[in-house]
Amino acid sequence: MLERDFQKKLIKKIHDKFPDSIVLKNDSTYIQGIPDLLVLYKEKWAMLECKRKDGAPARPNQKYYVDKLNDMSFARFISPENAEEVLNELQQTFEP
Repeated sequence: MLERDFQKKLIKKIHDKFPDSIVLKNDSTYIQGIPDLLVLYKEKWAMLECKRKDGAPARPNQKYYVDKLNDMSFARFISPENAEEVLNELQQTFEP
């Protein structure tokens, strides 16, 4: 599966799970390494770096930003193989 196809399905899943959420796609050319998606839900936020498959290599700075943003709120690498796990963690963060 191509990353863009996974990302499209993922955005739909996020909207289904969090109906009032806003999902924004980030411009990878603006800050190299910033995760692909910003998810806004109520007063909380999360960032997700989409990978087409588990174990796909991270580009330079991606791990740095995922770690940094996770310290601030919630950030993860997400792929088809771990999507349900990450979405469940996100639900625990958004709706404790």
